[in-house]
Amino acid sequence: MATINLKGNPIETVGNLPNLNEKAPEFTLTASDLSDKKLSDFTGTKLVLNIFPSVDTGTCAASVREFNKKASELNNTKVVCISKDLPFAQGRFCGAEGIENVIMLSDFRDGNFGKEYGLEITTGPLKGLHSRCIVVIDEKGNVVYTEQVDEIVDEPNYVKALNAL
Repeated sequence: MATINLKGNPIETVGNLPNLNEKAPEFTLTASDLSDKKLSDFTGTKLVLNIFPSVDTGTCAASVREFNKKASELNNTKVVCISKDLPFAQGRFCGAEGIENVIMLSDFRDGNFGKEYGLEITTGPLKGLHSRCIVVIDEKGNVVYTEQVDEIVDEPNYVKALNAL
């Protein structure tokens, strides 16, 4: 269990992020066309997992916009934005914002991603949603960088995440 903050108030998560230099846990998430996407679908590609509570909040939207800008400059790397938002809401946001360089995936079906990656919030008003995290996975499927943002209303450290690639 990790403790983070929501506007200075402590809230807890179900566990801790995956360990560095270990295989990233497999996941199955839902794409905007309602198909399943698995971690193994990205074998041989570096991944930046941009994880957040909801694309309908200012900080979450800002992180998607920022990674969308950076993603087109990255070699053999995909940026995957993950929340529990419905795929329809994710698609609507991307369409309205002109977001084309990131992959939006949803954990709405069973929430297993949030539990397996140890980032589902278990207390406070955001209970059941994902905490704000970055997980960088190399082309071999190993976790090479993690960040769980201490104050959930703050943006992640984009520079450190991208430097981990």
